[in-house]
Amino acid sequence: MSSPLTSVPPLADARSYSCDVLVVGGGTAGTMAALTAAGRGADVLLLEKAHVRHSGALAMGMDGVNNAVIPGRADPDDYVAEITRANDGLVDQSTVRQTAVRGYDMVRRLESYGVKFEKDEHGEYAVRQVHRSGSYVLPMPEGKDVKKVLYRQLRRREMRERIRIENRVMPVRVLTHPEDGRAVGIAGLHTRTGEFVVVRAGAVILATGACGRLGLPASGYLYGTYENPTNAGDGYAMAYHAGAALTGIECFQINPLIKDYNGPACAYVANPFGGYQVNRHGERFVESDYWSGHMMAEFAAELASDRAPVYLKLSHLPEETIGAVESILHSTERPTRGTFHANRGHDYRTHDIEMHISEIGLCGGHSASGVRVDAHARTTVPRLYAAGDLACVPHNYMIGAFVYGDLAGEDAARYRAYEGELDRAQLEAAHALVYRPLRNPDGPPQPQVEYKLRRFVNDYVAPPKSGARLSLAVEAFERMSAEIAEMGGRTPHELMRCAEVSFIRDCAEMAARASLARTESRWGLYHERLDHPARDDGEWMYHLDLRKSASGAMEFTARPVEPYVVPVPEFAPPAGPERPLGEVALVPVATAGPREAPPTRPAAGEAATAEPRAATGPDPRLLKLLAVADESPELDALLPYLTDDEPEVRAAAVTALAETVPAGTGPALAARLRDEDASVRTAAVGALRELAEVLDADAELGEGLRAALETSDPAVRAVAVEVLRARRLGGAGVYAAALADAAPEVRLQAVTALVSVDAVAALAGAAADPAREVRVAMARGLAAVSVPEAGPLVPLLDDADPLVRGAAFGALAAAGCPPPLAERAVAALDDPAWQVRAGAAAALRAAAAVRAVPALAKALADRNADVRKAAVLALLGHVPAPEARAALATVAADPDADVRAYAARGLAPVS
Repeated sequence: MSSPLTSVPPLADARSYSCDVLVVGGGTAGTMAALTAAGRGADVLLLEKAHVRHSGALAMGMDGVNNAVIPGRADPDDYVAEITRANDGLVDQSTVRQTAVRGYDMVRRLESYGVKFEKDEHGEYAVRQVHRSGSYVLPMPEGKDVKKVLYRQLRRREMRERIRIENRVMPVRVLTHPEDGRAVGIAGLHTRTGEFVVVRAGAVILATGACGRLGLPASGYLYGTYENPTNAGDGYAMAYHAGAALTGIECFQINPLIKDYNGPACAYVANPFGGYQVNRHGERFVESDYWSGHMMAEFAAELASDRAPVYLKLSHLPEETIGAVESILHSTERPTRGTFHANRGHDYRTHDIEMHISEIGLCGGHSASGVRVDAHARTTVPRLYAAGDLACVPHNYMIGAFVYGDLAGEDAARYRAYEGELDRAQLEAAHALVYRPLRNPDGPPQPQVEYKLRRFVNDYVAPPKSGARLSLAVEAFERMSAEIAEMGGRTPHELMRCAEVSFIRDCAEMAARASLARTESRWGLYHERLDHPARDDGEWMYHLDLRKSASGAMEFTARPVEPYVVPVPEFAPPAGPERPLGEVALVPVATAGPREAPPTRPAAGEAATAEPRAATGPDPRLLKLLAVADESPELDALLPYLTDDEPEVRAAAVTALAETVPAGTGPALAARLRDEDASVRTAAVGALRELAEVLDADAELGEGLRAALETSDPAVRAVAVEVLRARRLGGAGVYAAALADAAPEVRLQAVTALVSVDAVAALAGAAADPAREVRVAMARGLAAVSVPEAGPLVPLLDDADPLVRGAAFGALAAAGCPPPLAERAVAALDDPAWQVRAGAAAALRAAAAVRAVPALAKALADRNADVRKAAVLALLGHVPAPEARAALATVAADPDADVRAYAARGLAPVS
């Protein structure tokens, strides 16, 4: 922790830096911006108020990509139209389209770095469908390691020559040129030493993330937010005070979460596995096609009804599927999640997950509020850029953050370092902001003031909104400016937290005033005005931009939507000039007494000091290894540690090898698969799985992996098959032999590998496998080979396990369903197991309409919603038949939202 400061450091003693491109924030967008700018020849300084190795929202990993537009699986124009609809038409489509058209190349680039995306048996990206239209979700099996992979790129020798990283530095203000207003640097605080920091730069890229610490979580814990709590709106406030336009600040981010555990409910993880959201009656109720404010409005309405509570349903899934979901949700997504459920006595096998609604926040990546940018990440201030969740590129998510970091780095690399004088008044103002708590060390502590501020956000700003409450909010936030100025602090860490409270206050006032200015309801729950309940496209089909005026007030402009690149028939934005709105007028609110009584403050107490624990020093060899690894060594430098006598050192060397990836990494890791110590083998298994897509596919790697197939460790044998398949170093003979392995996890990998080489005959040998999950994988695999055939599936149609029979019938939809098998599918619609009935319904999509449609029409009355949904989806394949359309029309009032929605889609006229 940082030590108390005894005095305010003089401005003249500031630590100074100079660079071509300054990147503020070392998370998703900032890391990519730095890599791209350096790759284009710029000298880059990357500032991070924590440590780049584990900072930002990406630090805990990512379970998947929400918006991967993969050629052949999705179309960029369809994606742009989808985001336009989700955002009620208020979109600069040129910005969204950048993510749509550049996202695939970004996925490939990340993969070349070592980020692992899920692929099918043939090596194609396994994009999944979560919403009813568009397949954009790309799972990341090893997503927990994304930040480590990016940090490895930053530390490559050629990047280190161009990128300087300064951790523990928090900028508080962007410095601008007093004559032309362009960005020329920043001023900030070193959060450990307390030094004032000044940077001159040719261009500044803000990548500080969302304003996650805006609303107060139901727990009351300041840092228990849905979003990363270190993201306190720093970039929003800095951009505002630099004169940049912000837009959509009235469009909040609100998310579904686990009740009493402020983490995401993870529908994007669970839904591709077969999970879904239900009310207490077990009915799907979500009508919206895209996760948006309208979906959240449906969610809130269900919670407020007698159909509440609302759950994420997983208990109907088989054991192996629940295990796969747990492995993601309890590791990559939130490591404490499993502990939370265990302490409640809940298990996904017996309990569905109660859901609720998060506090409000500001976020471009998951909603539509942020700094206004163009299609090159430029803000309205020259040479100032914004990327990631800070930038207003609606529903941009992780891939969009990478794309806009790349765009910002590419454009900013044109500029060279600023060598002129910095404006003295701006420096003094930033200096005063940083150190004012030090001038009043016994003032109110930051946690108390921040709690009060964010309590006001919950009380007056969170939807549903009203003019009266929003006006009270503005008054409260203005009044709290004085209280924030009186906060006390003694250490650099406390100074940082106090500055963050000033950012939160700025964001809170912006959110309240913007919400007050837009006198309509739009975006569902995100901007629901009780006093203006209708959407008003005539008056408000405009972006609402916010700026700091010359007098220091917040002023607004209604900006027309740019002409659409992709027509969306539901919306027709008006053309014309911008409409200046000026400052927003507050709604008069009657009061019943003074509202400015001074708060009572408890006397400051002495902090208890814990006795330091005795600790033994770390192994000197480990320290030396860390120092070696930090220099991006060649393999020879790590070999002594890989063969060290101590398993702890060998395991650490494997980790270092995975972080640096010198030439020869693959064979070296394969050799450690045969290590005598289990911890070393485990580290090697993890490293090989992480790097499977980037290792050189040479003969030496193949030889090492095949040798590992002879070990007694099933995890080692499983990863050996997996990497042999991924690098195409094995063949049908090797994989068929693995199909006889004693361990089910190895046989599962063997099935996937056999599919990748279209070894249908060998695959059929798994029909009698003792493990259900292997037989299910075999059924699905037979539908995934290049030329699926129905014949090999026939034995599985009589399997004793209903999940296997269901998977086999479902596979017939791809393999074909000739008349004899169609009859079996029709008969299976009466099977006691709903999984078999659902699979049989899916199979009938491939059968002749004359036999399939009457049977599917009958299945629309099934007691199980998943069977009815499968029947509707199968009928969509027979829509040209009038009988199919007539059948679909009968479920318009089905209690299940998915059944209704898919049926309506089948009945919609073809445009």
